[in-house]
Amino acid sequence: MCRLEKFLGLIFLLFMTLTVEGCGDKSDDKAKEFLNVSYDPTRELFATYNDRFGLHWHELTGEYILFLNSHGGSWNQAQEVIEGRQADVVSLALASDVDKICRAGLIKPDWIKQFPYNSAPYTSTIVFLVRKGNPKNIQDWDDLTREDVSIVMPNPKNSGGSRLGYLSAWEFARRKFNGDQEQILNFMHDIFANVVALDIGPRNSVQLFVERQQGDVFIAWENEALMTMKKRGGYFDLIRPSISILAEPSVAIVDQVVDNRGTRKVAEEYIRYLYSPEGQEIIARNFYRPRDPEIAQKYSEIFKPINFFTIEEAFGSWEKAQQDHFSTGGTFDQIYHN
Repeated sequence: MCRLEKFLGLIFLLFMTLTVEGCGDKSDDKAKEFLNVSYDPTRELFATYNDRFGLHWHELTGEYILFLNSHGGSWNQAQEVIEGRQADVVSLALASDVDKICRAGLIKPDWIKQFPYNSAPYTSTIVFLVRKGNPKNIQDWDDLTREDVSIVMPNPKNSGGSRLGYLSAWEFARRKFNGDQEQILNFMHDIFANVVALDIGPRNSVQLFVERQQGDVFIAWENEALMTMKKRGGYFDLIRPSISILAEPSVAIVDQVVDNRGTRKVAEEYIRYLYSPEGQEIIARNFYRPRDPEIAQKYSEIFKPINFFTIEEAFGSWEKAQQDHFSTGGTFDQIYHN
Protein backbone atom coordinates (compact mmCIF):
# COMPACT_ATOMS: atom_id res chain seq x y z
CA MET A 1 0.00 0.00 0.00
CA CYS A 2 2.83 2.38 0.86
CA ARG A 3 4.42 1.88 -2.59
CA LEU A 4 1.04 2.36 -4.24
CA GLU A 5 0.49 5.63 -2.38
CA LYS A 6 3.94 6.88 -3.41
CA PHE A 7 3.27 5.90 -7.01
CA LEU A 8 -0.10 7.67 -7.06
CA GLY A 9 1.46 10.73 -5.44
CA LEU A 10 4.14 10.87 -8.13
CA ILE A 11 1.53 10.55 -10.88
CA PHE A 12 -0.43 13.45 -9.38
CA LEU A 13 2.70 15.57 -9.07
CA LEU A 14 3.67 14.97 -12.69
CA PHE A 15 0.14 15.84 -13.73
CA MET A 16 0.31 19.12 -11.83
CA THR A 17 3.61 20.07 -13.48
CA LEU A 18 2.47 19.46 -17.06
CA THR A 19 3.22 22.40 -19.35
CA VAL A 20 0.06 24.06 -20.66
CA GLU A 21 0.00 26.29 -23.73
CA GLY A 22 -1.88 29.50 -23.01
CA CYS A 23 -4.11 28.62 -20.07
CA GLY A 24 -4.58 26.06 -17.33
CA ASP A 25 -7.13 24.57 -14.98
CA LYS A 26 -7.50 26.93 -12.05
CA SER A 27 -9.80 24.66 -10.08
CA ASP A 28 -7.11 23.21 -7.78
CA ASP A 29 -6.26 25.92 -5.27
CA LYS A 30 -3.34 23.84 -3.94
CA ALA A 31 -1.30 24.55 -7.07
CA LYS A 32 0.52 27.84 -7.67
CA GLU A 33 0.13 29.10 -11.22
CA PHE A 34 3.39 30.21 -12.79
CA LEU A 35 3.90 31.72 -16.24
CA ASN A 36 7.16 31.75 -18.19
CA VAL A 37 6.90 33.87 -21.35
CA SER A 38 9.57 32.59 -23.71
CA TYR A 39 10.68 32.64 -27.33
CA ASP A 40 9.67 30.11 -29.94
CA PRO A 41 12.35 27.36 -30.00
CA THR A 42 12.35 26.78 -26.22
CA ARG A 43 9.09 24.78 -26.12
CA GLU A 44 10.74 21.40 -25.60
CA LEU A 45 13.38 22.76 -23.23
CA PHE A 46 10.91 24.29 -20.79
CA ALA A 47 8.39 21.46 -21.07
CA THR A 48 11.09 19.14 -19.71
CA TYR A 49 12.53 21.67 -17.30
CA ASN A 50 9.15 22.55 -15.80
CA ASP A 51 8.46 18.90 -14.99
CA ARG A 52 11.78 18.57 -13.18
CA PHE A 53 11.54 21.92 -11.43
CA GLY A 54 8.01 21.11 -10.27
CA LEU A 55 9.37 18.03 -8.50
CA HIS A 56 12.27 20.04 -7.09
CA TRP A 57 9.97 22.76 -5.73
CA HIS A 58 7.65 20.19 -4.18
CA GLU A 59 10.61 18.54 -2.45
CA LEU A 60 11.66 21.95 -1.06
CA THR A 61 8.29 23.32 -0.01
CA GLY A 62 5.57 20.70 -0.36
CA GLU A 63 3.82 23.01 -2.85
CA TYR A 64 2.61 22.13 -6.34
CA ILE A 65 3.01 24.34 -9.40
CA LEU A 66 0.81 24.57 -12.46
CA PHE A 67 2.99 25.86 -15.27
CA LEU A 68 1.57 28.07 -18.01
CA ASN A 69 3.96 28.63 -20.91
CA SER A 70 3.76 31.09 -23.78
CA HIS A 71 6.01 30.91 -26.85
CA GLY A 72 6.44 33.14 -29.88
CA GLY A 73 8.79 35.58 -31.56
CA SER A 74 10.98 37.12 -28.85
CA TRP A 75 10.24 40.77 -29.68
CA ASN A 76 6.49 40.09 -29.80
CA GLN A 77 6.63 38.16 -26.51
CA ALA A 78 8.26 41.14 -24.81
CA GLN A 79 5.53 43.39 -26.18
CA GLU A 80 2.82 41.08 -24.80
CA VAL A 81 4.31 41.33 -21.31
CA ILE A 82 4.39 45.12 -21.59
CA GLU A 83 0.74 45.07 -22.65
CA GLY A 84 -0.31 43.09 -19.60
CA ARG A 85 0.57 39.41 -19.97
CA GLN A 86 1.16 38.32 -16.36
CA ALA A 87 4.54 36.65 -16.73
CA ASP A 88 6.36 35.65 -13.55
CA VAL A 89 9.58 35.25 -15.53
CA VAL A 90 10.65 35.85 -19.10
CA SER A 91 13.22 33.82 -21.03
CA LEU A 92 13.85 35.70 -24.25
CA ALA A 93 16.25 35.41 -27.15
CA LEU A 94 18.01 38.72 -26.64
CA ALA A 95 18.94 40.95 -23.73
CA SER A 96 17.49 43.86 -25.70
CA ASP A 97 14.04 42.24 -25.52
CA VAL A 98 14.27 42.08 -21.72
CA ASP A 99 15.51 45.68 -21.68
CA LYS A 100 12.36 46.63 -23.56
CA ILE A 101 10.26 45.30 -20.65
CA CYS A 102 12.63 46.96 -18.19
CA ARG A 103 12.09 50.35 -19.83
CA ALA A 104 8.34 49.84 -19.33
CA GLY A 105 8.98 49.69 -15.58
CA LEU A 106 8.11 46.00 -15.06
CA ILE A 107 11.65 44.69 -14.48
CA LYS A 108 14.33 46.19 -12.24
CA PRO A 109 17.18 48.01 -14.05
CA ASP A 110 19.83 45.69 -12.58
CA TRP A 111 18.16 42.51 -13.87
CA ILE A 112 21.18 41.44 -15.93
CA LYS A 113 23.37 41.25 -12.81
CA GLN A 114 20.95 39.27 -10.67
CA PHE A 115 22.09 35.85 -11.93
CA PRO A 116 25.41 34.41 -13.23
CA TYR A 117 26.74 35.02 -16.75
CA ASN A 118 24.68 38.20 -17.11
CA SER A 119 21.46 36.26 -16.47
CA ALA A 120 22.10 33.95 -19.43
CA PRO A 121 22.18 30.31 -18.18
CA TYR A 122 22.98 28.87 -21.62
CA THR A 123 24.26 29.97 -25.01
CA SER A 124 23.52 29.16 -28.62
CA THR A 125 24.32 30.41 -32.09
CA ILE A 126 23.08 30.50 -35.69
CA VAL A 127 23.77 27.75 -38.22
CA PHE A 128 22.48 26.53 -41.60
CA LEU A 129 20.09 23.62 -42.00
CA VAL A 130 20.24 22.23 -45.54
CA ARG A 131 18.78 19.29 -47.48
CA LYS A 132 20.56 15.95 -47.08
CA GLY A 133 23.84 15.88 -48.98
CA ASN A 134 23.85 19.69 -49.20
CA PRO A 135 23.01 19.68 -52.94
CA LYS A 136 23.66 23.43 -53.33
CA ASN A 137 27.05 23.14 -51.51
CA ILE A 138 26.19 25.90 -49.05
CA GLN A 139 29.16 26.41 -46.72
CA ASP A 140 29.23 30.04 -45.62
CA TRP A 141 27.36 33.34 -45.56
CA ASP A 142 28.49 34.40 -49.03
CA ASP A 143 26.88 31.28 -50.54
CA LEU A 144 23.54 32.74 -49.51
CA THR A 145 23.97 35.54 -52.05
CA ARG A 146 24.05 33.14 -55.01
CA GLU A 147 21.10 33.35 -57.39
CA ASP A 148 20.52 29.58 -57.27
CA VAL A 149 20.02 29.52 -53.48
CA SER A 150 16.64 30.06 -51.80
CA ILE A 151 16.40 30.87 -48.10
CA VAL A 152 13.84 30.38 -45.33
CA MET A 153 14.14 32.44 -42.16
CA PRO A 154 11.89 34.32 -39.71
CA ASN A 155 11.37 38.06 -39.92
CA PRO A 156 14.10 39.93 -37.98
CA LYS A 157 11.48 42.42 -36.85
CA ASN A 158 9.81 39.68 -34.78
CA SER A 159 12.37 36.93 -34.20
CA GLY A 160 15.44 37.22 -31.98
CA GLY A 161 17.09 34.31 -33.77
CA SER A 162 16.59 35.96 -37.12
CA ARG A 163 18.14 39.18 -35.83
CA LEU A 164 21.14 37.11 -34.74
CA GLY A 165 21.35 35.59 -38.22
CA TYR A 166 21.13 39.01 -39.84
CA LEU A 167 23.90 40.37 -37.62
CA SER A 168 26.09 37.33 -38.28
CA ALA A 169 25.78 37.85 -42.02
CA TRP A 170 26.48 41.56 -41.57
CA GLU A 171 29.66 40.89 -39.56
CA PHE A 172 30.84 38.37 -42.17
CA ALA A 173 30.34 41.02 -44.87
CA ARG A 174 32.02 43.73 -42.78
CA ARG A 175 35.15 41.59 -42.52
CA LYS A 176 34.99 40.49 -46.15
CA PHE A 177 34.68 44.06 -47.49
CA ASN A 178 36.84 45.78 -44.84
CA GLY A 179 33.92 47.81 -43.53
CA ASP A 180 32.81 49.27 -46.89
CA GLN A 181 29.21 50.22 -46.12
CA GLU A 182 27.95 50.15 -49.70
CA GLN A 183 29.35 46.67 -50.36
CA ILE A 184 27.95 45.40 -47.06
CA LEU A 185 24.49 46.72 -47.91
CA ASN A 186 24.65 45.15 -51.38
CA PHE A 187 25.72 41.84 -49.83
CA MET A 188 22.80 41.89 -47.40
CA HIS A 189 20.39 42.93 -50.15
CA ASP A 190 21.48 39.91 -52.22
CA ILE A 191 20.81 37.58 -49.27
CA PHE A 192 17.32 38.91 -48.63
CA ALA A 193 16.51 38.88 -52.33
CA ASN A 194 16.85 35.09 -52.02
CA VAL A 195 14.49 34.76 -49.03
CA VAL A 196 11.38 32.90 -50.21
CA ALA A 197 9.65 32.82 -46.82
CA LEU A 198 10.01 35.44 -44.08
CA ASP A 199 7.69 34.16 -41.37
CA ILE A 200 6.78 35.56 -37.95
CA GLY A 201 8.77 33.04 -35.86
CA PRO A 202 11.28 30.18 -35.98
CA ARG A 203 8.77 27.39 -35.45
CA ASN A 204 6.63 28.48 -38.40
CA SER A 205 9.77 28.75 -40.52
CA VAL A 206 10.82 25.22 -39.53
CA GLN A 207 7.47 23.91 -40.74
CA LEU A 208 7.84 25.71 -44.05
CA PHE A 209 11.32 24.31 -44.59
CA VAL A 210 10.75 20.80 -43.25
CA GLU A 211 7.11 20.01 -43.93
CA ARG A 212 6.42 22.10 -47.03
CA GLN A 213 9.89 21.64 -48.53
CA GLN A 214 10.39 25.34 -49.22
CA GLY A 215 13.93 26.69 -49.66
CA ASP A 216 17.43 25.24 -49.93
CA VAL A 217 18.62 26.50 -46.55
CA PHE A 218 17.04 27.45 -43.26
CA ILE A 219 18.95 30.05 -41.18
CA ALA A 220 18.35 28.43 -37.82
CA TRP A 221 19.05 28.47 -34.14
CA GLU A 222 21.62 25.74 -33.47
CA ASN A 223 19.26 23.96 -31.08
CA GLU A 224 16.44 24.04 -33.64
CA ALA A 225 18.71 22.58 -36.31
CA LEU A 226 20.04 19.86 -33.97
CA MET A 227 16.53 18.93 -32.89
CA THR A 228 15.40 18.66 -36.50
CA MET A 229 18.43 16.49 -37.23
CA LYS A 230 17.51 14.22 -34.32
CA LYS A 231 13.93 13.86 -35.50
CA ARG A 232 14.67 13.69 -39.24
CA GLY A 233 18.38 13.05 -39.47
CA GLY A 234 18.09 11.20 -42.75
CA TYR A 235 16.75 14.25 -44.55
CA PHE A 236 18.89 17.18 -43.44
CA ASP A 237 22.47 18.26 -42.75
CA LEU A 238 23.76 20.95 -40.41
CA ILE A 239 26.37 23.41 -41.71
CA ARG A 240 28.32 25.67 -39.35
CA PRO A 241 29.46 28.89 -41.09
CA SER A 242 32.98 30.29 -40.69
CA ILE A 243 31.76 32.85 -38.13
CA SER A 244 28.55 33.22 -36.14
CA ILE A 245 27.35 35.28 -33.23
CA LEU A 246 27.48 34.06 -29.65
CA ALA A 247 23.84 34.09 -28.58
CA GLU A 248 23.19 34.51 -24.86
CA PRO A 249 19.42 34.16 -24.31
CA SER A 250 18.34 36.07 -21.21
CA VAL A 251 16.18 35.18 -18.22
CA ALA A 252 14.64 37.68 -15.81
CA ILE A 253 12.06 38.00 -13.08
CA VAL A 254 9.17 40.29 -13.93
CA ASP A 255 9.34 42.16 -10.64
CA GLN A 256 6.03 43.96 -10.78
CA VAL A 257 4.14 40.73 -11.47
CA VAL A 258 5.81 38.51 -8.86
CA ASP A 259 5.40 41.16 -6.18
CA ASN A 260 1.70 41.50 -7.00
CA ARG A 261 1.12 37.73 -7.17
CA GLY A 262 3.40 36.67 -4.31
CA THR A 263 5.51 34.39 -6.51
CA ARG A 264 8.94 35.98 -6.08
CA LYS A 265 10.46 33.02 -4.19
CA VAL A 266 9.29 30.58 -6.86
CA ALA A 267 10.61 32.84 -9.62
CA GLU A 268 14.02 33.22 -7.98
CA GLU A 269 14.41 29.47 -7.50
CA TYR A 270 13.08 28.78 -11.01
CA ILE A 271 15.94 30.77 -12.51
CA ARG A 272 18.58 29.62 -10.01
CA TYR A 273 17.77 25.98 -10.75
CA LEU A 274 18.61 26.53 -14.43
CA TYR A 275 22.25 26.88 -13.29
CA SER A 276 22.19 23.68 -11.20
CA PRO A 277 23.74 20.45 -12.58
CA GLU A 278 20.22 19.09 -13.17
CA GLY A 279 19.14 22.24 -14.98
CA GLN A 280 22.30 22.36 -17.08
CA GLU A 281 21.85 18.72 -18.04
CA ILE A 282 18.32 19.42 -19.25
CA ILE A 283 19.63 22.42 -21.18
CA ALA A 284 22.28 20.33 -22.94
CA ARG A 285 19.86 17.50 -23.76
CA ASN A 286 17.65 20.06 -25.47
CA PHE A 287 20.58 21.23 -27.62
CA TYR A 288 21.46 24.49 -25.91
CA ARG A 289 25.08 25.02 -24.91
CA PRO A 290 25.39 24.69 -21.12
CA ARG A 291 27.48 27.03 -18.98
CA ASP A 292 28.69 24.28 -16.64
CA PRO A 293 32.18 23.25 -17.91
CA GLU A 294 31.80 19.58 -16.95
CA ILE A 295 28.45 19.21 -18.67
CA ALA A 296 29.71 21.16 -21.69
CA GLN A 297 32.62 18.72 -21.97
CA LYS A 298 30.23 15.78 -21.69
CA TYR A 299 28.33 17.06 -24.75
CA SER A 300 31.34 18.31 -26.69
CA GLU A 301 30.67 15.95 -29.59
CA ILE A 302 27.33 17.65 -30.16
CA PHE A 303 28.42 21.25 -29.70
CA LYS A 304 31.24 21.63 -32.21
CA PRO A 305 33.56 24.65 -31.99
CA ILE A 306 32.53 27.74 -33.94
CA ASN A 307 34.41 30.99 -34.47
CA PHE A 308 32.15 33.17 -32.31
CA PHE A 309 31.97 36.93 -32.07
CA THR A 310 29.95 38.88 -29.51
CA ILE A 311 27.46 41.65 -30.03
CA GLU A 312 29.69 44.03 -28.04
CA GLU A 313 32.73 43.29 -30.22
CA ALA A 314 30.95 43.82 -33.51
CA PHE A 315 28.16 46.31 -32.80
CA GLY A 316 28.92 47.96 -29.46
CA SER A 317 25.73 46.89 -27.67
CA TRP A 318 22.33 45.36 -28.28
CA GLU A 319 20.73 48.75 -27.94
CA LYS A 320 22.93 50.17 -30.71
CA ALA A 321 22.40 47.12 -32.95
CA GLN A 322 18.63 47.37 -32.48
CA GLN A 323 18.59 51.06 -33.29
CA ASP A 324 20.93 50.88 -36.30
CA HIS A 325 19.54 47.75 -37.92
CA PHE A 326 15.98 46.94 -36.80
CA SER A 327 14.29 50.21 -35.90
CA THR A 328 11.98 51.86 -38.41
CA GLY A 329 14.15 53.07 -41.29
CA GLY A 330 17.15 51.04 -40.11
CA THR A 331 19.36 48.96 -42.37
CA PHE A 332 16.94 46.04 -42.50
CA ASP A 333 14.17 48.29 -43.80
CA GLN A 334 16.59 49.81 -46.33
CA ILE A 335 17.66 46.38 -47.55
CA TYR A 336 14.33 44.56 -47.58
CA HIS A 337 12.07 47.26 -48.92
CA ASN A 338 14.38 48.66 -51.61
